[in-house]
Amino acid sequence: MTMADRAMTGLRSALWLPVFDDLANPMAVVRLAAEAEEAGWHGLFVWDHLNWRAPVRQVADPWITLAAVAAGTERLRLGPMVTPLARRRPAKVARETATLDLLSQGRLILGAGLGSDRFGGELSATGEQLDDRLRGQMLDEALDVLTAAWSGEPVHHRGVHYTVDGIRFLPRPVQQPGVPVWVAGFPGNPRPLRRAARYDGFFPVNLSRPDQVADITATINGLREHAVVPFDVAVALPPGTDPAPYVQAGATWWLAEFDPEAVSLDQVRGVLRDGPARP
Repeated sequence: MTMADRAMTGLRSALWLPVFDDLANPMAVVRLAAEAEEAGWHGLFVWDHLNWRAPVRQVADPWITLAAVAAGTERLRLGPMVTPLARRRPAKVARETATLDLLSQGRLILGAGLGSDRFGGELSATGEQLDDRLRGQMLDEALDVLTAAWSGEPVHHRGVHYTVDGIRFLPRPVQQPGVPVWVAGFPGNPRPLRRAARYDGFFPVNLSRPDQVADITATINGLREHAVVPFDVAVALPPGTDPAPYVQAGATWWLAEFDPEAVSLDQVRGVLRDGPARP
């Protein structure tokens, strides 16, 4: 079954929340998550940022917010979408992801990408790596560490950027062989697609047309020609957008997209009460 065939059997819907200003209070997000679960939504994902440009003033920590959501829901898939692994220590992320997967009883999805300095200057302001190529190397190396850590066996990793010498990361995540990983990248860029093909999903950033999804699914199908594990393509679309052309092109998830500089509790609550997409 191709990804397009699989997508037509049902599209899953999630709220994709920038946890800024009105949404910077974790309790507000927990209440939204509970309402979304009751309304039939399938997931809730949050942005992972330290800073954002004006007029945004308040920014919540995504991992603590997700832990609260996990404790307050029973069925929603959840996760950071996306976390820039190059500005995080992979050994710490290994502990966080395993613990969050246990807390949620196997509902975590890890979105991973390069990150950007464009919108909040958060990389330059904290002395992080600004070179995209080097952050790509760090991302690949961090994902290798996470994959090894989730196995439960001692991790022996000595790379260019990270060292983990004999640590065993127990308890393991509920999901085996590990937490699903969706890799983010711009449509038309082959490197993120090659990276994503080794994992569980792709999250195209700044998507604008369904034919971009068709190109993505064709490329992924070619790279995963003999793979038997399902693969997800998650598309972020503003509420009110018809997802059907994207589903036909191979999308398996719709993430309801909100303007990070204007998002409000009332706006999110209105979208979630409209319910998930039914193409």
